[in-house]
Amino acid sequence: MGRALMGNPSVLLLDEPMEGLAPVIIDGLVQALHRLRAEGDLAILLVEQHVSLALEFTNRVIVLDRGVAVYDNADGREVPDQVRLEALVGVSEH
Repeated sequence: MGRALMGNPSVLLLDEPMEGLAPVIIDGLVQALHRLRAEGDLAILLVEQHVSLALEFTNRVIVLDRGVAVYDNADGREVPDQVRLEALVGVSEH
């Protein structure tokens, strides 16, 4: 991720960055993502199967199933239903 940021991009695409990491590393990565988001001009596209982690960064959620959007709260005003999202993604954190 650091290497990608060296080019001062306008968009950062992260494909399951938390996968396989130790919890202490995930905590550090989450803090870093919060800082990046707060700093301003960087759009972050996060692909993540762990719903609670993804919802820390946005209210806009799109769930794809084989390339088809099966959930999209397009305006971001509706608070995403975490239980429904976990069922769609197939990963429960309970």
